[in-house]
Amino acid sequence: MSTRLFSFVGGSIGLWRIVRTDTLIGEPLVAAERLDVVSGPDAFSDPEARWILRGITSNERYVTREEKSQLAAKQLSLGRPEATCAALIPLRKNAAWWGLTQDERRGILEEQSRHIQIGLQYLPAVARRLHHCRDLSEREPFDFLTWFEFAPAHEAEFNTLLAALRSSPEWTYVDREVDVRLTRD
Repeated sequence: MSTRLFSFVGGSIGLWRIVRTDTLIGEPLVAAERLDVVSGPDAFSDPEARWILRGITSNERYVTREEKSQLAAKQLSLGRPEATCAALIPLRKNAAWWGLTQDERRGILEEQSRHIQIGLQYLPAVARRLHHCRDLSEREPFDFLTWFEFAPAHEAEFNTLLAALRSSPEWTYVDREVDVRLTRD
């Protein structure tokens, strides 16, 4: 079984209760009550699923060795008992983004937008895992699925993190974004 492939199944079962779903740009997701996060190829945990979003963890892109070391030193693991809040942020970037070279995207991501440096400010309170959808197929509805977990006491910090990222030059390339907020019962 692949532990790099994850499916986020919106339906009526799952560990996470969907509190709200906000569509920021583009098409919304169909309403669902719960979210099941499934590792491996068996994504059909809920036969009445409203939607299934798939992504794969991959090598880290756009980071320098120093940035990767800083992230690894501060990032805590997912599944911490106190982290009963979560957010799933699926997003798709436009053709202009994908028309850029990798070094041009790195320039926008970090030199202009300071994406990594912004994220480092909120570690270890917020844990995250990035899933690449385009590595599976360009027909996936999103390019990235970012999964965040945090304790209720850190929700305001998480919202500040998202606001900072969304106000950066990188976000001018986003043409679909949904913000799914969850709690673990």
